[in-house]
Amino acid sequence: MGTPVNIIVGSHVWVPDPDVSWIDGQVLKINGQETEVQTSDGKKVVAKLSKVYPKDMEAPPAGVDDMTKLSYLHEPGVLQNLKTRYELNEIYTYTGNILIAINPFQRLPHLYNSHMMQQYKGAPLGDLSPHVFAIADVAYRAMVNETKSNSILVSGESGAGKTETTKMLMQYLAFLGGRSSTEGRTVEQQVLESNPVLEAFGNAKTVRNNNSSRFGKFVEIQFDKHGRISGAAIRTYLLERSRVCQISDPERNYHCFYLLCAAPQEEIQKYKLGSPKTFHYLNQSNCYELVGVSDARDYLATRRAMDIVGISEKEQEAIFRVVAAILHLGNIDFAKGKEVDSSVLKDDKSKFHLKTVSELLMCDPKALEDALLKRVMITPEEVIKRSLDPLNAAVSRDGLAKTVYSRLFDWLVDKINVSIGQDPNSKSLIGVLDIYGFESFKHNSFEQFCINFTNEKLQQHFNQHVFKMEQEEYTKEEINWSYIEFVDNQDVLDLIEKKPGGVIALLDEACMFPKSTPETFTSKLYQTYKNHKRLPKPKLSRTDFIISHYAGEVQYQADQFLDKNKDYVVAEHQDLLSLSKCPFVAGLFPPVPEESTKYSSKSSKFSSIGSRFKLQLQQLMETLNSTEPHYIRCVKPNNLLKPAIFENVNIMQQLRCGGVLEAIRISCAGYPTRRPFFEFLNRFGLLAPEVIEGNYDENIACQKVLDKAGLKGFQIGKTKVFLRAGQMAELDARRAMVLSNAANAIQRRIRTHYARQRFITLRKATIHLQSLWRRRLACKLYEHKRREAAAAKIQKNLRRYQARMTYKRVCVSVLILQTSLRAMAARTEYRYRRQTKATIAIQGQWRCHKASSYYKKLRKASIVTQCRWRGRIGRKELRKLKMAARETGALKEAKDKLEKRVEELTWRLQLEKRLRTDLEEVKAQEISKLQSSLQAMQTKIDEANALVVKEREAAKKAIEEAPPVIKETQVIIEDTKKIDSLTVEVSSLKASLQREKQRADDSDRRLADVQELSDGQRKRLEDSDKRILQLQETLQRLEEKCSNLESENQVFRQQAVSMAPNKFLSGRTKSILQRGSESGHFVDTKIPLDLHSHSMNQRDLSELEERPQKSLNEKQQENQELLIRCISQHLGFAGNRPIAACIIYKCLLHWRSFEVERTSIFDRIIQTLGHAIEKTQDNNDILAYWLSNASTLLLLLQRSLKASGAAGMAPQRRRSSSTTLFGRMTQSFRGTPQGVSLAFVNGGMTGGTENLRQVEAKYPALLFKQQLTAYVEKIYGMIRDNLKKEISPLLGLCIQAPRTSRASLVKGSSRSVANSAAQQALIAHWQGIVKSLRNFLDTLKENHVPPFLVRKVFTQIFSFINVQLFNSLLLRRECCSFSNGEYVKTGLAELESWCYDATDEYAGSAWDELKHIRQAIGFLVIHQKPKKTLHEISRDLCPVLSIQQLYRISTMYWDDKYGTHSVSPDVIGSMRVLMTEDSNNAVGNSFLLDDDSSIPFSVDDISKSMEQHIKISDIEPPALIRENSGFSFLLPRAD
Repeated sequence: MGTPVNIIVGSHVWVPDPDVSWIDGQVLKINGQETEVQTSDGKKVVAKLSKVYPKDMEAPPAGVDDMTKLSYLHEPGVLQNLKTRYELNEIYTYTGNILIAINPFQRLPHLYNSHMMQQYKGAPLGDLSPHVFAIADVAYRAMVNETKSNSILVSGESGAGKTETTKMLMQYLAFLGGRSSTEGRTVEQQVLESNPVLEAFGNAKTVRNNNSSRFGKFVEIQFDKHGRISGAAIRTYLLERSRVCQISDPERNYHCFYLLCAAPQEEIQKYKLGSPKTFHYLNQSNCYELVGVSDARDYLATRRAMDIVGISEKEQEAIFRVVAAILHLGNIDFAKGKEVDSSVLKDDKSKFHLKTVSELLMCDPKALEDALLKRVMITPEEVIKRSLDPLNAAVSRDGLAKTVYSRLFDWLVDKINVSIGQDPNSKSLIGVLDIYGFESFKHNSFEQFCINFTNEKLQQHFNQHVFKMEQEEYTKEEINWSYIEFVDNQDVLDLIEKKPGGVIALLDEACMFPKSTPETFTSKLYQTYKNHKRLPKPKLSRTDFIISHYAGEVQYQADQFLDKNKDYVVAEHQDLLSLSKCPFVAGLFPPVPEESTKYSSKSSKFSSIGSRFKLQLQQLMETLNSTEPHYIRCVKPNNLLKPAIFENVNIMQQLRCGGVLEAIRISCAGYPTRRPFFEFLNRFGLLAPEVIEGNYDENIACQKVLDKAGLKGFQIGKTKVFLRAGQMAELDARRAMVLSNAANAIQRRIRTHYARQRFITLRKATIHLQSLWRRRLACKLYEHKRREAAAAKIQKNLRRYQARMTYKRVCVSVLILQTSLRAMAARTEYRYRRQTKATIAIQGQWRCHKASSYYKKLRKASIVTQCRWRGRIGRKELRKLKMAARETGALKEAKDKLEKRVEELTWRLQLEKRLRTDLEEVKAQEISKLQSSLQAMQTKIDEANALVVKEREAAKKAIEEAPPVIKETQVIIEDTKKIDSLTVEVSSLKASLQREKQRADDSDRRLADVQELSDGQRKRLEDSDKRILQLQETLQRLEEKCSNLESENQVFRQQAVSMAPNKFLSGRTKSILQRGSESGHFVDTKIPLDLHSHSMNQRDLSELEERPQKSLNEKQQENQELLIRCISQHLGFAGNRPIAACIIYKCLLHWRSFEVERTSIFDRIIQTLGHAIEKTQDNNDILAYWLSNASTLLLLLQRSLKASGAAGMAPQRRRSSSTTLFGRMTQSFRGTPQGVSLAFVNGGMTGGTENLRQVEAKYPALLFKQQLTAYVEKIYGMIRDNLKKEISPLLGLCIQAPRTSRASLVKGSSRSVANSAAQQALIAHWQGIVKSLRNFLDTLKENHVPPFLVRKVFTQIFSFINVQLFNSLLLRRECCSFSNGEYVKTGLAELESWCYDATDEYAGSAWDELKHIRQAIGFLVIHQKPKKTLHEISRDLCPVLSIQQLYRISTMYWDDKYGTHSVSPDVIGSMRVLMTEDSNNAVGNSFLLDDDSSIPFSVDDISKSMEQHIKISDIEPPALIRENSGFSFLLPRAD
């Protein structure tokens, strides 16, 4: 690992710890070769200086994705980096090109979806975050480019995730080289679908894993010369056969036994099974079920998987009969027989199981019993039968069970390979090796020996690969290096496999002698290797031996080595099962050639599992040596199999067993620390400031810094600095010293500043005290002056009060006098104004009455005059219509339609009148009620007034009639009383009159409110009427569209049905029938002929069929040919109107091509269009020209074509497309003679598209419209994809700032000119994108592409830019830096400027499509991130980004400019909690964006967006057809 140097007091270091392997701390003191360290948990420990390693305090908070980038490449640095990344759910980490995968024990679906595969496709290794897809992609690219086979070695201990990693590799290779399915399934699908079968028969529960593979698997994926998967094969190694008969608690046997015991009841009864507890091979452990696993469901799943891989029902039934037979075979027990060394079946239970085994295997029960209890020895003289004792009989039984199960497993593998299919012609393959990792338990047997032997072989291969990588790195950087010595494990391999004398050879020799025992084997082993350093001897056991592997010492128990190594097949077992009546069982034991047993003196031929395994391993290594290897090391973070738990000691052991630490040790033997020039200068440039300020190249600057530091042995490569082990620590120590001196200088300055601040504070306090005393004296003087001023003020106020009182008395007198005079003048003015107002009111009423009478008379006379004039005009119109009706019957249909329309409108009018009448009645009733109440009140008022008048008159009369006064009498008193009473009554009447007036005013106000309410209701009613009319119009348009669609469908069906019968009609007859049925007349160039005329006879028809038709068809073909030649040329534009589209439309409309049942003109136009764009797929100018023409022509067709037969198919829903009388009448003119029709056509062309007449289109026209729509979408997609291809290379450069610009930031101010030039070059790539966009927009404008389509194109292009930049940002950590955020922000400003220049007409909402990358970049460049809360980040800063995306950006962020940190750990924890909740609620929670390549518009969208009128009447025809008389209709006509 290198020797740490320059460990000084205060250094941050790593020290060994028995609990967590390594713990960080700070050095307190150093005593010779020992150091005292204050650890992070508060303890003080003393450690040897050689066991202490420096800690990198400037390591990124999220770790590094490639551990070769670590400043200190040692065990604690590697462990801490893996732990940091694992806590952030970054489970993959590189070590060079070796991938370390830590099992997360939870689903992370966002890492493995198809979009993630697309991102890693073709990406160089290291450009994106570490991933298993990157390793698979590198292997695939190397295979395709170099035509050399590759292999991927996946290793790790049980439970580390090897099987899942292998599945991911298979899925990605299928994504890259998948082929079309054969019989419904592809090769890669078959390989993946075979996993459940192999897992059921080859996996079992172990102490460390519930689904541990107990065999090695090498999947060969074969490819053809085009890089497509052409075949596959599965090779298996060393199935753990002893597990069939022997298991230890709490492990389980193979899954298939438990699955069969959980099968449906009929299956259990058929195989005579029961609970797993009743079988000897299963009840040796107390574990029968797995938590969260249903064996019954897994049984059905296994049966389905067998169906998928091609195992028939009959074969499945035979397979499970064999499995059941093995279970019953284990329950056969033996007892001593009557003879010496003989045995018999123990009891009836054993006999029952023996019988069941014979029934399941379909063999003779007696022969089975003899095969288990007896042996036959063949000698040249005679055949000898001998019995076996119970112990040997049990060994024979177990041997038969292991042999049968092993043969069954081999048959399954062969069957799967046959089902998948191998490609014998394949010359390239990618092999995926899923094999067990290094194992070291408390009790290690023969299986662990073979497994560790395999790992020793693979470790040697791995070491050679790592050493080769180091050599390639040194050669690439062109540095001077000599051969690096590193410890190889060849001595261990020689100890195990060397002949003669190796462990396997000695074991085979011991197995061949019957009297050999484990003690003799181990003693022979230690006699052969007495002083071997790799073979230490245990002290307490005579049957154990120890081997020092690369991962540590392992003590093996050789008690069962001899039995487990024997692989011979007993002849009796072979003969018994080969004669089975079951073809499947007999196939597992094919007959052995006689030559092999003819001269054998034993009952069986010896075969060794160790030798066979060594041969298989040799073949595997030959395969691996012939391929380019790639390594994936799987790591299990904890033994609890739970997420978010990182056990340091366990992981260190796995890294050691996986060879990762060995690879690091090899790297440390050379140059373990490599730093790019920029990073080296950025970190250690302060050691030589004069070098940084000078104008040196980066490599020369690095050389000078190292020379000044006095280091020896380093190397300067082309792009990196290579340092020996310990040199990085020495540089860091010197850097820390420089920083410490700088800190001391800063502290001195700060202390000086503090002292000066104290002095200034004291001086300010003294001045403040003096100011207080001076203020006290000033206050006394102020108090004296204030009292003098108060006395003067009191005198002044008293004098002012006396004067004010005198003034007020005079003022009151004057006001009283003025008030009296003004009141008298006001009363006089009031009386005059009242009289004037009454006079004006009388005059106004009279003039109003006079004007109203005159207006009513005038209105009545006007109405009478209008009615008579309209009647006269109507009669003239009626006479014209009657004359037209007598000339032709074509108006009958219009009349019927008019009548229906009139009836409908009449019905609606009546309904509206009824509604209005009801409303008027309600209003009239309300008004009448209010008027009646008003009249009643007015009557009461009149009565009261009359009563008052009468009382007054009575009073006057009484006064007049009173006799003259002669003397004072009592009568005068009575009259006075009467007058008083009358006065009181009059006052009461006045009061009542006032109340009535008030009540009348209230009634008037209520009446006014009611009238306002009625007016509001009237307005709402009118609004409702308008809304009803609008809805009716909308409904009318929708019904027309539905009827047209139904008509098109009906026409298509009719066309398909009538396609065959129409073949028998002659072209001329069919043309006549078409013209007769569609237009009712035949059009000649000079003479119009009426087919409805009664004078048309059979002779005319025959002449019409013979002579004119042929000439017309020839002329029409010539015109069509000329049109096709014309539009094949670039005709340009008239204003903003494409000439070709307008010419095509006018020709088709004039030729009535839309109304015929069969024509070739549409196909020829489509072929011309297709040929033009196929030749120029990369020429955006030509594509834009045709897009403009195609979209304009499609718009004209959309607004003028309608499906024929719509009225007949949906009469109840069809509405007339024209609401005016003129528009409805002109629809019936299609049956008129040629002159009328053409005149209308030419007149219809004078306006815009709103005046285009509706044409009833036939099947060819409708098909042409659909084809034209498809070509518009195709051309649009081609233009969009061309622009994507053009800017894609620039986008890859725009996501990360150029390295030169970053290096320039390190150098001093003396290079400001160069820095400014570099700043100008920063946005070169962005300006390239803007230039492409600007040129593209100019091209579209020059070809007058509709702005709607331009907006759609740029919206999708900006969405593509957003997706590419944002996904690259999330997948590349070097892009998530502060300076890179500033760089991208500058580029986005360029895009924003372009959007502003392009205006909303063409750019539209394109800028809004960049919301993801804009918010992500805004987060990168914002300051004080640790102070931001999750709510502020997710709601204010980045509302569009998901929690997964924010989490990834936050954890990958690093500040290369100011050294600030990312968000706080609390925010990271909250994000992780939310992510866990989201992963539980949803499966597809990918943090990457998807690019939308769909067509974002329809024909209706184009039609709605192009509201401007397209005037086609004044289009000048091209010169090619201008002089042709057949195209005279194209010439513009004067109004």
